[in-house]
Order: sequence, then C-alpha cells, then structure tokens
Amino acid sequence: MKHSAMKVALFIPCYVDQFYPQVGIATLELLEKQGVEVHFPTDQTCCGQPMANSGCEDQGQETAKLFVENFKDYDYIVGPTGSCVLHVREHFNKIPQTEAVKKVRAKTYELCEFLTDVLKVHSFDVSFPYKVGLHLSCHGQRGMRMAQSSELVGQDFSKMRSLLAMVKDIQLIDLDRKDECCGFGGTFAVAEEAVSVKMGKDRIADHKKNGAQVLTGGDMSCLMHMEGIIKRKKEDVKVMHIAEILNGKTV
Repeated sequence: MKHSAMKVALFIPCYVDQFYPQVGIATLELLEKQGVEVHFPTDQTCCGQPMANSGCEDQGQETAKLFVENFKDYDYIVGPTGSCVLHVREHFNKIPQTEAVKKVRAKTYELCEFLTDVLKVHSFDVSFPYKVGLHLSCHGQRGMRMAQSSELVGQDFSKMRSLLAMVKDIQLIDLDRKDECCGFGGTFAVAEEAVSVKMGKDRIADHKKNGAQVLTGGDMSCLMHMEGIIKRKKEDVKVMHIAEILNGKTV
C-alpha cells in the first residue's frame, strides 16, 4: 500500500545516531518499503530526555522548542524508540502549548506503534529463522501502552510481538518474566550502576534459559545496556533492534 500522501519525518535518538546508525537506516528502509515518503530534518538534536532524567527538565526547554521547530510541519514524526517518543508526548508540557507544540506531541509515534496503528501493516516479506526473545521496555509498555502489563487485569496484547509474528520462520520464545525492567533507566544506570547491572543480568538469564538466540526490542537504549553485559560475559546471544528484523536483516 502506498502512503506517499503522508509527510513523515524520521526522528533518530542521539544514541542511535552515534552508536547504532544501522538502526536508523533500517527504520528508514522499513518505512519506505511501506510506501511512506520519509524526510529527515538535518537540524534535529536531542529531545531533552537525558536532562529530564537528571532532574534538569527546566534547563531542557530550549531543546524541546528546537525539536518542535524541526518537526512541526510534518504529518507524523516517527522514531525507533519508546522512551524518547514518550518524553515528547508527556514532557513537552513544560513549554508553552502552542498549536505547533500540541501537534508535535500528538503526532510523534514510536516505530512499531506507527506500523500497527497508523499504517496497519499485516505482513512482512522477510524471513528470520531464529529463536527470538522480546524485551518490552518500560516506557513503551507502561508509558505508551504498547503491551499489556502483568500487574494489570486485562486482555494480553503486544504490538511488537504481533509484528514479529508476521515474520516468516521466526520462533518467538516465552519468557518467565516478560515485562520486567532491564535496569537501564537512562541516568539510573549511571547513578545506580550495581543495581542496574544486576537487573540486566537477570533479564539476559531469562532469555538464555528459554533458548533465545536473538534478543530484540524497540528501545536501543535498553538493548545497548544488555548488549554491554552480554559482551562482557561473552554470552552467545545476538542483540538486534526490531527494525532490523522487520527490515530483513539476518544474524
């Protein structure tokens, strides 16, 4: 299906831009395969989330205003990140609520959310013949309600898992604790290093116990945290962003 009438801007988080550019490229290609005309505002910078996480949210207001200026003229803003998208939606309330700010807050989408809710994708012509464990990051799951939380009574669902299930030959494993935090939490990983690492080890152990060959998710920040632990422990688990899998990359 062609969606060329949509004017979509690609929002790439700082850590993806600096450390995982292949995730940004996969996001772009994935959207283009769905017939979306994608633009990349070259003046974009940080959304301001690190400052907010550090208790300096007021000092990040100029960053938020610049974000709005860069993205205000697009129908949708799409990024491969739940945490940054949630920050735009909920924490841009700190700046004057002009029509442009309201529009940007309402039209900023996480990639998988955009594929599911706006483009309504039903299939992917790719194969990924591996056992895959899905990590549900806290911001996407609980903040943006992209999956059911175990502490709430209600029907089980997961937008990311439903997209992965459309991939040919994939084997999605079941975790013992499918919605537990990995311990990254932005600056929490710096301020509480020991706790953060222990939580990350617990998450990786759950994936390994249940046979995961590949660990995936929608937030490269959480994946970066766990990948660091995996590499230091020399674990035999590959870490990939969900955009890479949906775009047809293989291990």
